[in-house]
Amino acid sequence: MAKEFTDANFKTEVLSSDKPVLVDFWAPWCGPCKMVGPVIEKLAADLASTVKIGKLNVDDNPAVAQEYGVMSIPTMILFKGGRVAAKTMGFQPEPKLREFITSNSK
Repeated sequence: MAKEFTDANFKTEVLSSDKPVLVDFWAPWCGPCKMVGPVIEKLAADLASTVKIGKLNVDDNPAVAQEYGVMSIPTMILFKGGRVAAKTMGFQPEPKLREFITSNSK
């Protein structure tokens, strides 16, 4: 299951993580975000041993979204060692998003 990231836990859960972390920046009113949600959940279960995957609601947690320049959603940012390693935007089908995560988390 995907973790829930917030402005309050972002530093400890994402920036201080010993594993790569994929953050899905989303909002409940966003159609493409709803489409990518099940893909995020599946990948969170499938890749749990190597990558931490979670979601950050931009309406409830605007500080982190603003800090990383998230202007449109869904935006997925992969963090490694507390730094942005890769970024992608818009709906991604599972194979494409899985490749994005695996190729950028090594």
